[in-house]
Amino acid sequence: MTVLAQRMHAQRLSSPAADVLTAVVGAAGLQAQDPAACRLSVRARTTGLTHTDVDKACSAGTVVRTWLMRSTLHMVAARDVHWLLDFLGPAMIRGQRRRRSQLGLDDDTCARALACLPEILTGRALSRAEIVRSLAAHGVSIEPKGQAPAHMMFYAAASGLICRGAEFDSYVLLDEWVKDRFTPADPLQELGSRYYRAFGPASAEDFAYWAGIPLGQARKVPPSSADDSSSGVVRLLPAFDTYLLGYKQRPVGPEFATRINAGGGWIHPTVVLDGRVIGVWKLRSGEVEVEPFEPVPDLTTEIADIQRFLH
Repeated sequence: MTVLAQRMHAQRLSSPAADVLTAVVGAAGLQAQDPAACRLSVRARTTGLTHTDVDKACSAGTVVRTWLMRSTLHMVAARDVHWLLDFLGPAMIRGQRRRRSQLGLDDDTCARALACLPEILTGRALSRAEIVRSLAAHGVSIEPKGQAPAHMMFYAAASGLICRGAEFDSYVLLDEWVKDRFTPADPLQELGSRYYRAFGPASAEDFAYWAGIPLGQARKVPPSSADDSSSGVVRLLPAFDTYLLGYKQRPVGPEFATRINAGGGWIHPTVVLDGRVIGVWKLRSGEVEVEPFEPVPDLTTEIADIQRFLH
């Protein structure tokens, strides 16, 4: 029983869930900056669902997408959004302050935008471009081209005011969209225990990397993990899958590291066997093309399931 196989099991990649919410909670949240990849991350952790089931869970407000760990867009259980933002949001806002200023989003502009957003979004969902136009009509001018609109949405989301709505490119008021909320007694301990359940065995360094928090803070949570695992389990994971982003060191040999991440933030789709990356893959004209790093087991079932999920 290897550490990587245990990690794969903890991520529900060898113990699939029956529904979207269970898969998302079991993984301690899924990366969601790429809509198609996020859906496929759910597929890898469930059985029998389709891409429309993921969209239905978003539309129902069962799961919510907003910026959280590492200031990255994640899909999490709706009832967890408020406490996660309370805990992570202030540091996310501080971390992006200089960049906002460079984009013309000074503190006064951001404050005025936040004051206008409740009126703009009450009872409806709008795209980012629609929000920028509405803010301009309220006297808050934001350069519509470039990165300023995205950083304004990030600021409003990190402030706990908005989140993504039913559509992947729509925004709603968080308190209108999410009614149920969980409040842990100790947010740091809660986040840490969820991380170790979903990613263990892991270290404090891994936890700090995944959460985007200082190492000293991460060390206040005692590591723990289950010991279950399965052998011979192979999964085709999508781009940006959270399993590849949950540890300071990725589960791939150094000679293949650039095949997973050649630079920047892009993480390629991977073939994972018992927790170890053994290849990459891509969809071309609806067909799965695999580029192995070594001999791979039979992928017929996985490939068929991806095609079933997408159609």
